Amino acid sequence: MRLLFATLLLPAAALAGTGFDGTWKTNMESLKTTGEPFVLLLAGGEYTCSSCNPRYTVKADGAEHKVTGQAYFDIAKVEVTGPNSADIVLKQGSKELVRFSDEVSADGTMLTSKVTNLVGVQTVTDELTAKRVAAAPAGSHPLSGSWMELQHVGGDLRPVQYRTTAGGLQMRWNGQSYDAKFDGREYPVAGDPGKTTVSLKKIDDATVEETDHRQGKVVDEIRLALARDGNTITVTDKDIAHGQTITYTLEKQR
Repeated sequence: MRLLFATLLLPAAALAGTGFDGTWKTNMESLKTTGEPFVLLLAGGEYTCSSCNPRYTVKADGAEHKVTGQAYFDIAKVEVTGPNSADIVLKQGSKELVRFSDEVSADGTMLTSKVTNLVGVQTVTDELTAKRVAAAPAGSHPLSGSWMELQHVGGDLRPVQYRTTAGGLQMRWNGQSYDAKFDGREYPVAGDPGKTTVSLKKIDDATVEETDHRQGKVVDEIRLALARDGNTITVTDKDIAHGQTITYTLEKQR
């Protein structure tokens, strides 16, 4: 689901061992998403995100509406901005956390989503494209239907800093951080409005598995593998909550 990718394209963990400390940046061209599509419906003056966990529906009238059950937001505002476009704003209390400016191509087959993520200290931007994999219901806005993310064509996801400790790892990313041990216990992610906790397991000196928990549930299982040359980390993020797998590469900054 796009919210997790935008708020939650946070570098999730790091590896223990020489050469892993430092600053890492996401290679935007490496981002790939497979699995279940995200499903939207904009019709009859209402907007429904069926693939959100949990699913929610609000009026598409440009006003703020309460949403329950979501970890990252409790207010949604949806405004139709054109025959092929709409803006979706998600807030937690008075704070805007993420904004999607979505536009569907004239032939209805492609969706471009410009994302502004305000979760951290600094604004993070992203732009992704998605291909239609199921038609919009008759009479609905072109944004409706099922979409599969294809690629990220722009944006700035901010670098992440890692520092290994005795038996664990510290992470710093855009005002969020954790200090966790490789003992399987849950540790909080400070500064995360979704109140995520992480547990880490060291597989070997080049591989770590992280499990993310939110609202008492396991939401992500992440595997990180360090390349032999120590210059890249391959991240495989199994998004259990939304039935997707996200892969990308972190590149060490000099």
